[in-house]
Amino acid sequence: MSDAIDLAALPHDFRWGTATSAYQIEGAVAEDGRSPSIWDTFSHTPGKTDNDDHGDTACDHYHRWREDVALMSRLGLDAYRLSIAWPRVMPEGDGLVNPKGLDFYDELIDGLLAAGITPSVTLYHWDLPQALQDRGGWPERETAEHFAAYASVVAERLGDRVSHWTTLNEPSCSAWIGHLEGKMAPGLTDLTAAVRASYHLLLGHGLAAQAIRAATSGAEVGIVNNLSTVFPASDSPEDEAAARRHDGHVNRWWLDPVHGRGFPADMREVYGVDLPERPGDLDIIAAPLDWLGLNYYFPATVADDPAGPVPHARSVRRPDVPRTGMDWEIEASGIETLLLRLTHEYGARKLYVTENGSAFPDTVGPDGTVDDPERQDYLVGHLAACASAARKGAPLAGYFAWSLLDNFEWAYGYAKRFGLVHVDYATQARTIKGSGHRYADIVRAHGELGRGAA
Repeated sequence: MSDAIDLAALPHDFRWGTATSAYQIEGAVAEDGRSPSIWDTFSHTPGKTDNDDHGDTACDHYHRWREDVALMSRLGLDAYRLSIAWPRVMPEGDGLVNPKGLDFYDELIDGLLAAGITPSVTLYHWDLPQALQDRGGWPERETAEHFAAYASVVAERLGDRVSHWTTLNEPSCSAWIGHLEGKMAPGLTDLTAAVRASYHLLLGHGLAAQAIRAATSGAEVGIVNNLSTVFPASDSPEDEAAARRHDGHVNRWWLDPVHGRGFPADMREVYGVDLPERPGDLDIIAAPLDWLGLNYYFPATVADDPAGPVPHARSVRRPDVPRTGMDWEIEASGIETLLLRLTHEYGARKLYVTENGSAFPDTVGPDGTVDDPERQDYLVGHLAACASAARKGAPLAGYFAWSLLDNFEWAYGYAKRFGLVHVDYATQARTIKGSGHRYADIVRAHGELGRGAA
């Protein structure tokens, strides 16, 4: 129940929201001037996604956004984290701007504000224009520069109504899963390309932060990383060293540079790839952050794997640990640990949980309802851990549940459902699940607590 959450530990102006991303929900991939992204290309390559699913229609949010804003209102939410599709705004990645693409987001932002919902805009959630990939993509410095120009265009158009900006969502997925493991777009398995991409993604973040602030006043700029707590599989020196490397790979490589510490020396040695550094880059990457976003899903337990791929750390499956439908371990305490680490080790001034959620196989009941007790338990457990972190001093300012809607789950296609709202992909009918109603109850209870205190 929601009374397991110490709601009094959360500030009275705490933001309660949900999150989505453009390619996962919008559809309309060839409408109104949008060009292909690397995810269009990847998902239409046979064998790259489960069931060869793709995002051509997804949740048809491009045409149904008013219905989806109304759903957020029904849930009592006061914030919504969305992403802008770069190929919808600048189809070639640079140069000409597509007015119809900007018009869509302009209208969506106005619709959110009219409903009393604060928009939180992410500029890059993995959908690089294919035109830029054809010119080298993120391993090339020019892509970071084009990203800053795109950020400026969007901020100039929306900045009079949007103040909360994310440059990049989960750059580690773009670099490592997309360029090293090949399991996400653009589907490369090249360590040198991956390391270069990681560098230029963070450079792009810094350049975009500058561009946003130059284009609009009062902008609050942050970056969103998906982080994991990391444990050695045993107390052997080898496994402990592997845990340190894994932490460097998934956490420190992405946190240290943006906090002015440069790229971790131990991981530079592990990768053995020269960074494409230029004088002044590290200062650009370490542009001041107004806030820091945490996406948390699962912990990692690793063992030494010297013959395996970098970071030479093999994931170990712990017995008797509950798991989601993604086969991810459930450990709510991890989100508290990470929030406190970001507070104490990195000095975060303001934190948001920008994604947190779980996939389970949902069933629509005979009465048309969707009861999902496992997702409800996941939600309550992780929110309780968030409140505990806030009670211990973490400057937590908001929580965005992943996700508002069931959607295209990248290489997993449509089989994995994370939504608080069920989507029947054949009819596009939306149904609020039990977890959505539970979340609404929690939001309402926190609001009543604040009004009582006033």
